[in-house]
Amino acid sequence: MGWFKRMTEGIRTPTKEKKETPEGLWYKCRQCNHVVSSDEHAQSSWVCENCAYHERIGSHQYFQVIFDNNRFTEINPHMVSGDPLSFEDTKKYADRLRGSIRKTGLHDAVRTASGNLHRKKVVVACMDFSFIGGSMGSVVGEKIARAIDYAIEHNSPFIMISKSGGARMMEAAFSLMQMAKTSAKLTQLSAKKLPYISILTDPTTGGVTASFAMLGDINIAEPGALIGFAGPRVVKETIGKDLPEGFQTAEFVLEHGFLDFIVARKDLRERLNQFITLIKN
Repeated sequence: MGWFKRMTEGIRTPTKEKKETPEGLWYKCRQCNHVVSSDEHAQSSWVCENCAYHERIGSHQYFQVIFDNNRFTEINPHMVSGDPLSFEDTKKYADRLRGSIRKTGLHDAVRTASGNLHRKKVVVACMDFSFIGGSMGSVVGEKIARAIDYAIEHNSPFIMISKSGGARMMEAAFSLMQMAKTSAKLTQLSAKKLPYISILTDPTTGGVTASFAMLGDINIAEPGALIGFAGPRVVKETIGKDLPEGFQTAEFVLEHGFLDFIVARKDLRERLNQFITLIKN
């Protein structure tokens, strides 16, 4: 008999008990692996205190950042996409929609809301990448269009926060039509001389970049955000050449004249307030 064989059953050594750490207590930076508590990370606006990496966040967090005391009124909150083409790839589109709604608690890939920013009334539309990659379907376009109508009706600046993989292929032409519709609505906003500020976050690509995301009176981006039409791999394969260092990052796009500013998330409220004051005056 080996010395390590336990003679009496039912005895446990305390050091053998594994203590599980509850999920969500800690945040590990994807870029530099720096670890902080989730509470500290949230207090830093979900930006790494070590390397300034801007973690992807959704409409819930952006509304906290922008609206005074996180108080707002959501616009058209219950709109849900249909399945006009009865589309099916690896699964039925209707099933994919139901699964995304259940998983994310969202109704589609954009939320729109009205509230105050430094006591100035604003309308904000914010995309959620967690809902089918932030893809632009008919509901996304319609909610943005109605939010612009709401801004015109209430004489308010309009702020768009883009985060999208592009058009939603499961809706085909219905998705592509949203590019024209949202662009036309922004023309109406401009005719009323109301400010439109576009915020491009990581990633902003495809038909979203080719339409409303790049039409702001002021186009700003978060540091390091991927901004482009097609992805770098597709571009490289198409032109058959190596791409420049930092291609399609916010810094590269700014350097080549497609952005006005890059603004860190911690400064976003103050800079938006400055821009709105300047434009409206």
